Amino acid sequence: MGKTDKSSLIAVEFELQWKSPQGTHTDCIFAEKAHLWRDIFPAPLLEKLINREVGDTVEHSFGVGETLPGPVPSKRFRVKPSQIDTHPRTGAVIQPRRGRFYPRGILKGVPNVFRANMEPFRCVEVTSSEIVVDFNHPLSADALHVKAAVRDILGGTAGKGGGGGSRDWMEIITAGPGMQVRGDGGPTDFLSDDPFSRSNERPDAEFYKEPRFVNHLDDTAISVVSGLYERLIHEGDRVLDLMSSWTSHLPSRMKLQDLTGLGLNLEELRRNERLTRAVIHDLNENPALPFDDASFDAVICTVSVEYLKRPLEVFRDVGRILRPGGCFVTTFSNRWFPPKVVSIWEQIHEFERMGLVSEYFLLSGEFKDLRTYSIRGLPRPKGDKYAGELSVSDPIYGVWAFRR
Repeated sequence: MGKTDKSSLIAVEFELQWKSPQGTHTDCIFAEKAHLWRDIFPAPLLEKLINREVGDTVEHSFGVGETLPGPVPSKRFRVKPSQIDTHPRTGAVIQPRRGRFYPRGILKGVPNVFRANMEPFRCVEVTSSEIVVDFNHPLSADALHVKAAVRDILGGTAGKGGGGGSRDWMEIITAGPGMQVRGDGGPTDFLSDDPFSRSNERPDAEFYKEPRFVNHLDDTAISVVSGLYERLIHEGDRVLDLMSSWTSHLPSRMKLQDLTGLGLNLEELRRNERLTRAVIHDLNENPALPFDDASFDAVICTVSVEYLKRPLEVFRDVGRILRPGGCFVTTFSNRWFPPKVVSIWEQIHEFERMGLVSEYFLLSGEFKDLRTYSIRGLPRPKGDKYAGELSVSDPIYGVWAFRR
């Protein structure tokens, strides 16, 4: 297969690492076809990608302003409440809240902003007389560390062949990351406007009465979740699978002291061969967990945190049942049961959802060392039922922290 040269077409996995006052963040994206001649890369990274073999990883650290424009004061300005289109054509009602992101197209009377502009801006401050908006990139003030792993060399000749099209990979890599952290230090206002209402408020025990033996992620995404759990959970741990079902997405080779599944459907839990104990409990009815203090080494919650109506109470009680230093890890994607998802989840950007879950951890006061993780763009399994409609795997987002 040889090595890369300046004309190579490659498959590459990018990893963006950065830090905020709240924690440490890693955002990954898989590029199935990236052309070293046609596409746009930061010069130091491009230089390091030349003369590499499949399996090689290169990396480079960028200071503030070296690859993204640094913060520009003029991009942070004030508008009047009347300049916000609170009833855009989407049908959603928008009430600007501190720290949240909104599409620029809802702004009226701002130069070079048009109604169809979906590029996000942060709402920094809200008063009855004015709103401070920030058009700077959410990572504009951050140092960034980028890794690029060569997954395949597909060939290609300068000026010829498929793939590549002057795509700016740094722009693609950073589209979304940064939106999961607080702006100006204070908590993001996710808690106004009845955020935990749902379109179907009938009791969850009724809704989940019939078992659903389906996977909510494709096989590639499931392997990503399993790999993350393998990194964070140790052999011999006592683990709680919160809001569990017929599978726990833990590596089959991982030997645990015990695995307790807490869920709503006994038939589903009995099908889960990994569980050593099954507990029926409705967290939306009663967020107090039926376990002793410090009785678990780790807690996992897979594609379910978006259904919690009383998340702060649940997160506080997870802190109670975890031993000091124990890990609570949540993972989710962009698929859910619409009748039961909380309203705030549907209203916000995918990367903001990591920010929402981060607020659960931070506001609970029970955790330290917050981490967020995302990966997008991996190829979808060929045998997947949606393979004909979707070319990429379900994105995975993770947020976790450790008991104080």
